[in-house]
Amino acid sequence: MKSLSILPVTLLFQFIGLFVVPGCAKEGANMISTIVTDSLSKSYLALGDSYTIGESVSSAERFPAQTVALLKSHDINAAAPQYIAQTGWTTLDLQNAISKATLKSKYDIVSLLIGVNDQYQGLDTAGYRVHFTQLLQKAIQLADNQIKHVFVVSIPDYSVTPFGGGSERVKKEIDAFNNINKQVTAAYQISYTDITPTSRMAANDQSFIANDGLHPSGKQYQQWAALLEAVMLPVVK
Repeated sequence: MKSLSILPVTLLFQFIGLFVVPGCAKEGANMISTIVTDSLSKSYLALGDSYTIGESVSSAERFPAQTVALLKSHDINAAAPQYIAQTGWTTLDLQNAISKATLKSKYDIVSLLIGVNDQYQGLDTAGYRVHFTQLLQKAIQLADNQIKHVFVVSIPDYSVTPFGGGSERVKKEIDAFNNINKQVTAAYQISYTDITPTSRMAANDQSFIANDGLHPSGKQYQQWAALLEAVMLPVVK
């Protein structure tokens, strides 16, 4: 796939750095984390890319962290999330990272949000379907084969951000990738949280965009967390 021709060259280099070059991101924003929790806490494994690790927001503003905070407000003893996520990761990158990570034998909650870098790097949708399916199968395994404890999140639409420049091509491609992950998720009867409409609200609300002009702000992640709270709470309470 060709690069986004609608972007000035200087912005395009910055865009690539945010999505694909983890070393350029701020310290601690794109790292795999290992969390040690007590045996009574509800454990949460968050799998993904920059949207999961919360590029350009604080760790407390990441959507998994905000979701846990909401669960705690209902007296759920939820541990801080463990992350396997990094800026720039494709589905294949995430698979490789999971295979190398030190993980618990099972988790009470597993979320999966992945695919924007497959789209951005011009990887084909057929390959995405295969890798996403394998990742979902792995997520189910990590949730002790309890499908109700797995939560898939759709890919946000970055075309509405300053970096996206209102690209109709990007919007259509994001929709195509989301159609795939939604179909695969439905086939496994897994919960699917569609945050894409919320992400598109950023077109008219700049407070939904982080200072980097690309990623969601903590305010937008708060909206995602509220949607996840609604589907996770009945499962973990």
